[in-house]
Amino acid sequence: MDVTLLKKPLMLGLCIALAACQSGAGPAPVERAAATLSMASDAPLEAESAQLIGNDAFWPGASQLLVRPDSRGLQVLDVKGAALSAFEGRFEGLDHRASEQGLLIATLDRKRQQAVLLGLDRQHRWSQPLYVPKTDFAVEGLCLYRDAARNGYVFLIGEEGIGEQWLVAADQKLLTTPRRVRGLSLPPGSSYCQADDRAGELIVNEESVGLWGYAADAEAPLLRRPVDIVRPFGGIAEAAAGMALVPGGLLALDPEAGALHLYQRDGDDWRSHQVIPLDGFDEPEQVSARFTDRGLEVLLTDERGAHVAQLDWQPEAPTATHIIPMLPAMAQTDPVPHLGDAADDPAIWINPSDPGNSRVLGTDKKGGLAVYDMVGKQLQYLPVGRLNNVDLRSGFSLGGKRVDLAVASNRDHNSLHLFAVDQRSGELSDIGQIDTPFSNIYGLCMFKDSQGAIHAIANDKDGTFLQYRLDGTSGTPRGEQVRQFKVASQPEGCVADDRNQRLYVGEEDAAVWTLDLRSDAPAALEKVIGVGGPLHDDVEGLAIYQGEKADYLVVSSQGNDSYLVLDATAPYAVRGAFRVDLNAERGIDGASETDGLEVTSANLGGIWSRGLIVVQDGRKRMPEGAQNYKYVPWAAVAEALGLD
Repeated sequence: MDVTLLKKPLMLGLCIALAACQSGAGPAPVERAAATLSMASDAPLEAESAQLIGNDAFWPGASQLLVRPDSRGLQVLDVKGAALSAFEGRFEGLDHRASEQGLLIATLDRKRQQAVLLGLDRQHRWSQPLYVPKTDFAVEGLCLYRDAARNGYVFLIGEEGIGEQWLVAADQKLLTTPRRVRGLSLPPGSSYCQADDRAGELIVNEESVGLWGYAADAEAPLLRRPVDIVRPFGGIAEAAAGMALVPGGLLALDPEAGALHLYQRDGDDWRSHQVIPLDGFDEPEQVSARFTDRGLEVLLTDERGAHVAQLDWQPEAPTATHIIPMLPAMAQTDPVPHLGDAADDPAIWINPSDPGNSRVLGTDKKGGLAVYDMVGKQLQYLPVGRLNNVDLRSGFSLGGKRVDLAVASNRDHNSLHLFAVDQRSGELSDIGQIDTPFSNIYGLCMFKDSQGAIHAIANDKDGTFLQYRLDGTSGTPRGEQVRQFKVASQPEGCVADDRNQRLYVGEEDAAVWTLDLRSDAPAALEKVIGVGGPLHDDVEGLAIYQGEKADYLVVSSQGNDSYLVLDATAPYAVRGAFRVDLNAERGIDGASETDGLEVTSANLGGIWSRGLIVVQDGRKRMPEGAQNYKYVPWAAVAEALGLD
C-alpha cells in the first residue's frame, strides 16, 4: 500500500490495514525497567548540528563532530571539547561513518546548496570535497548508509516528499564521481533520516505524522511501514524529528512535546520501551548516541546548542544474521527496448572457434529477443513478439545444414519460436514456430538426448509440461510431442542436465523438482528442495554448472534476491547462496528480483576462464531505467562458496 500522501483523517484506516499498527510501536510502552537521563554538563556546546563519533580508531580520543554556527565549519573535538581538526565552510545537517581507515562525513554546503562528502584519514588529512550534483528539489536533510559490501551511500531528503539515493564511497573511500542510484518517494514534511547498516533499514520522519521504515539497500523495493505514529493511533504526542540508532535501539525526538522516545528492535519491527520528558530543553530536534564503558552517551541538540547526557538504557542487541556473500557484477547488457517488467530469461551461446566471442541471448517479454556480446553490447534485436524464456543447444540439422538452435516460448501465439544460430558468427535468424495446445505458455528449456536428438520442454501456467522432439531435416522445423506431466501449481524455470538425462523444474511457490528425462521413463517427480529455509519463493530461473569435478544446480531465490547453489546430484546438498552486488568501480548496479538465469562452465577467456553466470535484473538502478542482464564470473561464485 502506498500511503505517502496519507492525511490524518485517514490514519485509522491505515492502522486497520496494517493490523492495528502492530508493526509500529503502538501507544503503550513495553513494561521494562525505566531508563533515566542525566545531564553531564550545564553548558551546551555551541553547534547547529552535532554527532558523537562512535569509532575513534582513526584518531584515538576523537569524540564529537560538530557543525559550528556562522562560517566556522566542521570541527572534530576530543573528549574535553578541544578542537582536534576543522574544515572551513558554511554547512548544515550532519551524518558520518567512522572506521579504522578514517571518517566519512556528509553535510550540506549552504553556499552551493548541495550535499557534500568529506573524508578525514588516519593521517588526519581532509579530502577534497565531493559534491553531489544539484537536485531538482531543496534538500532538507541527509544521512549515510553503508551496506554489507561496504559501499557507502547518501540519502537526500526533500520536504515535498522527494528523495534520492547516491553511491558516494566504496570501502570508506570516496568515489571520484557520485552515482545516482534511485529516486525515492518519501513522506511530505520529512527532514530527518538515519540508516541502520546492520539491518539495512532507512528511517525517515514525517513531521506531523510519525516515523517510517524503508529498506535501505539499493536493490530493495520502495516499500514502507510505520515505526510509530502520532496519537491516538500511535505513541508520539505531537511531532517526529531527529533520531539516532544504536545496536538494537532507536532514539527519536518529539520536539513539540519535549520528549525522547526509546524503541527496542523486535525482529523486523520496533517496540516502544519508554518516553522520557526533556524538561528545560528548547525544542530539541537532533539526537546522537553511542555506547561507552559508562553506558549510553547521548547528545541532544536544541536552539541553544548540543547538550551531553548519560542514559542508563541498554537495548537488547539483535541476533546476528548470516551474511550472504555479495559478488559484484563485472558487466551488464544494454537495456531491453521496453520499460517495466520486460527482460526475463537469458541463454549463453558458446562460439566453438572463438569462445571469447560468445553471445548472450535475452528475452524481452514485451517484444522480442536480444543478442549481446561479452561486454553486454546489443548486437541484434529480433522484434518477433512476447518471448518469455529461451534456451539453446548446438548441432541441429536444418535442411542439411548444421546450425545451433535457440527456442523461446512465444506468449503471443502460445508457440515454440525457433531461431537458427550461425555457428561462425553467432547471428540469429528466425526459422519459424511450432504450435502448442497451451492457453498460457510460460517457461521453456531444452534437452539433447543420448542419441543427439534435441527436445524442447515448455510449460503452461496451469502446471502442465509438454516435451517435444524437434526435427528440421526437411528444412522446416517440426515438433513431435513425446511426453506430458504436471506440477500442482504455477511453474516457470526449468533446466535439463543432458549428461545425466535429468530435468529440474521450479514450482514457483512450492519447490524444485527433478525427474528422469528419457521419454520412455515414468514422469515421477522427486523433490530437490522446498520453499522455506534458504529457498525463498518465487522459485524462478534454474541453471546447471557442469564442472570437471562436480555439477551444481543454481536457483533464483527471488524472494530474498539471492542465488542458491546445490549439488546437482542426490542428496542435493545446499552449498550456499550469493547475491549480485553493484560494482562501484565500473558503475554497474546489482541485481534483484531475478526471473531467469543461465550459467556455463566453458572457458570464455579472461575473468570468464572458469565460466560465466548471467542473471536478469528486475530492478535497474544507477541510473534507473529499462531492465537488463548482469554478468558475474563463476570463479567469484566458486571462491565465495568454496566450490570445486
